[in-house]
Amino acid sequence: MKSVDEHLAEILATVRPLAPIELELEQALGATLAEEVSSPVPLPPFDNSAMDGYAVRAADVADVPVTLPVIDDVAAGSVELRAVGPGHSVRIMTGAPMPAGADAVVPVEWTDGGTVSVRITRSATAGNAIRRAGEDVEAGEVVLKAGTVIGPAQLGIIAGVGRRRVWARPRPRVVVISTGAELVEPGSPLLPGQIWESNSFTLTAAVRESGGEGFRAGAVGDDPAVLLDRLDTHLVRADAIITSGGVSMGAYEPVKEALSPLGTVRFEKVAMQPGMPQGFGVLGEDRVPIFALPGNPVSSFVSFMLFVRPALDRMRGLPAGMPEPVTARVTGPLRSPAGRRSFLRGVLASDGTVSPVHGQGSHQLAALASANALIVVDEDVTEVPEGTSVEVIPL
Repeated sequence: MKSVDEHLAEILATVRPLAPIELELEQALGATLAEEVSSPVPLPPFDNSAMDGYAVRAADVADVPVTLPVIDDVAAGSVELRAVGPGHSVRIMTGAPMPAGADAVVPVEWTDGGTVSVRITRSATAGNAIRRAGEDVEAGEVVLKAGTVIGPAQLGIIAGVGRRRVWARPRPRVVVISTGAELVEPGSPLLPGQIWESNSFTLTAAVRESGGEGFRAGAVGDDPAVLLDRLDTHLVRADAIITSGGVSMGAYEPVKEALSPLGTVRFEKVAMQPGMPQGFGVLGEDRVPIFALPGNPVSSFVSFMLFVRPALDRMRGLPAGMPEPVTARVTGPLRSPAGRRSFLRGVLASDGTVSPVHGQGSHQLAALASANALIVVDEDVTEVPEGTSVEVIPL
């Protein structure tokens, strides 16, 4: 059997980062910047008020209380030039440009709120409640580096420096297909021998949570020709494809039967539990990666976390590899088959312990849903006593 590390290494050697494209800001969330973003102007571009209040000369409010005439109003967005002379004030709103001559803002809460004259009861020093030009960003300063994942805050600063679009690696488009004649859509009545299909929902959600765009293509039966037709339909819009089921040693394995003759997809046993049967390769002229995962729900999810998620990171232009583990003390004894790396489901607690969940079968989806971590047991370890420090992959 191939090791987990060897299988992942082969995947990462095959998968390539997506080519950058120019994205409108509305389409850029979750994409990875492929260029530096800098500001053409200082931010803020001018001195402005941080509060609603009165623009004054600090020397005029050194001794309080004091009453000053209000000679003008200045609102946010004002383009008119204004000035404050000695012994005067200008009513000013948050974000409004500072009038010439003023060196402080007295918050309205320190005054009687007057509009003709204002009584000020608390002094303000020079610079009080003023946002200086360039205080956040200087002109020409790089605000985001290439390789940055664009989240809400990053979108904000891109817009804030005046950019309408950016060069970025888009979120990978991933089509998810389940296989099995026994599968029916949730919400449909079950006939004898049928189960509700769940893998495509789990894997599509996992794709989206991993920064990709997941497209659920539903389930197909055990006819390899139908699967090939479904794959051909979706290849044109896919950066990657995930299938679940149909990769084992049984008589009805449609994924294996459909893809093995192509010569570009390999089906192998990987020394892991759950998830031993794995398939990986490429399809079509564009060499679209396809991940043929096992059909048991826990097996497919664990396989996604170990193999597909790192591949999506690579496609997004991010560092890619095995999920980073933490160390915890296990609260109960563990068993693992010799020669396979086990990924047992557990609950990682804030006190540094991890508890195995009840139900470690590869079909036990409810147990997986109650877990928040995978407990890693190496290939050469068959028993782990309670209280032992183990590696844990948080989910």
